[in-house]
Amino acid sequence: MAALDLRRWLMVLLVGLLAAFQVADGAPWFWPPGGDDPDGCLSWRVMVEANNAKFWRAVPAPCIGYVWAYMSWGQYGRDVSSAADQIAAYASQAPAAGDGLDAWVLDIDDTCLSNLPYYQAKQFGCVTCAAYDPAAFKAWASRGACPGIPAMVRLFWALKGGGFRVFLLSGRDEEALGASTAANLAAAGFAGYDRLILRSAGYRGQSSVVFKSAERRRLAAEGYRIRGNVGDQWSDLQGDCAGDRVFKVPNPMYFVP
Repeated sequence: MAALDLRRWLMVLLVGLLAAFQVADGAPWFWPPGGDDPDGCLSWRVMVEANNAKFWRAVPAPCIGYVWAYMSWGQYGRDVSSAADQIAAYASQAPAAGDGLDAWVLDIDDTCLSNLPYYQAKQFGCVTCAAYDPAAFKAWASRGACPGIPAMVRLFWALKGGGFRVFLLSGRDEEALGASTAANLAAAGFAGYDRLILRSAGYRGQSSVVFKSAERRRLAAEGYRIRGNVGDQWSDLQGDCAGDRVFKVPNPMYFVP
């Protein structure tokens, strides 16, 4: 049985690698070609993380191999772990007051739960395979199979252990994905959060900044002090009641305005 599971795992890995290598517009299937960065992919990723590159719809074709390597070969995991360590250090220096009103807000997609398998299959939005297809993403998220991001699972429990209220705030559709998201979070190790807040029908079509600002204002009106806010998109961290400090975790796979 174990040998069969290993063969299945290897087959999934091989299919994923073949999908990643079939990139568009003559882009190299590996990165870096020649051991350097002739296409400026590292610089592009830095611009993305610094919010200098905005409103991009897909990873540039020459950089698909670079993003695959960054996300899959260890550097992404190390970067997220470093961010989580910084967040935990800050939280320990600004401890909860003990009245149950100090709170942290965490995004879900590619902050707590990883959608990397979905975006790998989509080749990060190559010319012929747009990264964000609402129907396809709904089908993926409905499976409840998104892996938890290990460093963020540890951070979640550190915040809970520190006496903070933890609210999970996501632009996922509440009606379509509420049950599967809650089950996925539980399976991934996120249990005991204080509230799962998803996009209700009244916010469909609204930007992430508008929706998340409104939900954070509601928390503030309930008396919560938002001590920190964590997300993979700048739109998670902008707008009203953003928190005493915001922390961006890396994501060069897609942009949410």
